[in-house]
Amino acid sequence: MSDAISLTAEHLVQLNLAPAHAVLAPLLAQPTLDYAALKFDIDFPQEANDPRELSEIPEVRLWFIRLDSRYPWLPLYLDWEAGELARYTAMLVPHQFSPIDGIRYNPEALEIYVMNKVFNVHHWLQCHDLDGLKRLQQMTQMLGYELDDGLFQLL
Repeated sequence: MSDAISLTAEHLVQLNLAPAHAVLAPLLAQPTLDYAALKFDIDFPQEANDPRELSEIPEVRLWFIRLDSRYPWLPLYLDWEAGELARYTAMLVPHQFSPIDGIRYNPEALEIYVMNKVFNVHHWLQCHDLDGLKRLQQMTQMLGYELDDGLFQLL
């Protein structure tokens, strides 16, 4: 699996998921938890005086919303250490950026997002007979949530 999903403005504006599918196709053919550290390489031109982060640009956010609806398990495979999980989450969860604190997600929206990920990713792992509970728990911890093992026993 390639380690970068390269996106142009044309991909984003046309909601074209082909670059992601090309990178994820091997994983779809034979799901495994031997993950590569996926990153996004986004080339979206902005005016020099445009202060917005990519996650604040509607065309970029909409593309990521579509991507997430198609591949809700994708965050498991992102390069968390390089900040890709935080950036991916920012594309989907309302937030503010603070020069001191970095990304500050809307707490209620983040909670809904995390629980949605837990349910979707847990189901995907089960459907593919993958033991990824520890990775899923690590993902929620990276987003600031310590989930009790009892929740996963309910699932």
